[in-house]
Amino acid sequence: PPSYLSAPRNRPEGKVLETVGVFEAPKQHGKYETGQLFLHSVFGYRGIVLFPWQARLYDRDVASPVTEKSENVAGHGSKEVKGKTHTYYQVLIDARDCPHISQRSQTEAVTFLANHDDSRALYAIPGLDYVSHEDILPYSSTDQVPIQHELFERFLMYDQTKVPPFVARDTLCAWQEKNHPWLELSDVHRETTENIRVTVIPFYMGMREAQNSHVYWWRYCIRLENLDSEVVQLRERHWRIFSLSGTLETVRGRGVVGREPVLSKEQPAFQYSSHVSLQASSGHMWGTFRFERPDGSHFDVRIPPFSLESNKDEKTPPSGLHW
Repeated sequence: PPSYLSAPRNRPEGKVLETVGVFEAPKQHGKYETGQLFLHSVFGYRGIVLFPWQARLYDRDVASPVTEKSENVAGHGSKEVKGKTHTYYQVLIDARDCPHISQRSQTEAVTFLANHDDSRALYAIPGLDYVSHEDILPYSSTDQVPIQHELFERFLMYDQTKVPPFVARDTLCAWQEKNHPWLELSDVHRETTENIRVTVIPFYMGMREAQNSHVYWWRYCIRLENLDSEVVQLRERHWRIFSLSGTLETVRGRGVVGREPVLSKEQPAFQYSSHVSLQASSGHMWGTFRFERPDGSHFDVRIPPFSLESNKDEKTPPSGLHW
């Protein structure tokens, strides 16, 4: 029998469950198409696939044969890792679910450099996310507008002859093409220390001229996952940032983005984004997160080293939501 997907609905007398769709079997092979409805397996929000990305996943938990071509980045003994192709998706998050996940995942994590000359000006598009293939629990719905998001009807339209029955509008195709260099997900880095998995996805944002020099900007998305049942809390971060210009910067601080998240069995993951700028077209970052156990002891979790590479051929700044 079909498995029905339910979501809480607020009423004065409390919360009730209402049916929002029917679960489908997750795809073991191939990829999900534009318009696929899904429930996020970790954060629990409802979403819809805009388009897929093919990424190179550098998983430091998987040993690579010495004979294979490998990526070698400084830090943590420079363990050699083979990049494996993996599918990720650009998705819209249902606005009704954003308040419920805001303590565990930023819903304004996809940022861009503004079009004008102020190199520090950023703008964000709320409710955009990047989701790996295994995070998707697909479902179907008879609702013609099943996702509440300001971009849903701009980007997608209902077509009952298609499976899934939501297809890309020209505006989605144009937006994706125009912003491709700053949306593109190409490399994903992952490493687990003492059952805490750290996943990093860097994104190039563009270059700005400031005081007769070039400043290159990147954002990076980090997901922390507790794979154990013991409750832990993130207390400190320690970054090393190397620039091709020859500088090596050390950054230490409490928590991340002003938070010291607790990772438990009930809420095992936390996801956030931050930004970094260099006065060189490339560099790399690595570091550690310090976690605290319930008994007060601490341990360091490795942040896998990742490259910061610029798209040197792209000259025009990213474009906002102007059609």
